[in-house]
Amino acid sequence: MFDSNWQTNGHMQRAAELLEAWCEVPAIAGLTAEIVTLPGRTPLLWIEVPSTATTNETVLLYGHYDKQPEFTGWEEGLDPWTPVIRNGRLYGRGGADDGYAMFGSLSAIAALRAASIPHARCVLMIEGCEESGSYDLPFYMDHLQDRIGTPDLVICLDAECGTYDRLWLTTSLRGMLLG
Repeated sequence: MFDSNWQTNGHMQRAAELLEAWCEVPAIAGLTAEIVTLPGRTPLLWIEVPSTATTNETVLLYGHYDKQPEFTGWEEGLDPWTPVIRNGRLYGRGGADDGYAMFGSLSAIAALRAASIPHARCVLMIEGCEESGSYDLPFYMDHLQDRIGTPDLVICLDAECGTYDRLWLTTSLRGMLLG
């Protein structure tokens, strides 16, 4: 963990609260959002959106809200704490670090509903420990196992891209999944 005093400083909790409050913006009927906190673990935002389809399928969407520590070496007029849009690009701390996961997921669900396109039950897990190796995530997966159920599809909204000039889609990830 980059901030050894994260619990005392409260930045992680405030970030999770900001995301939880934004869940009301797209006004998705039936959406529930909750900050889940296990002792000694960074807060996790749990979001559940009921299905509008006739099937019992579940989609698990994963993302994170934590960011790398700020660093030096910014161009003139840029810094980590003041977001700036320059030439159509956002510059600021964490601006290109997958912070879109929750916003993009809920916007997509809202768009499906606006177009009357049925969707599966969606559960979102937005963690606060990814930049430190996601060591809290397995504890939350165990804790929320009954609420997660057995997902039919898992979408990880956290992957590399070759450039920022176009949309990139990662169709597979290698790793180990235990459980």
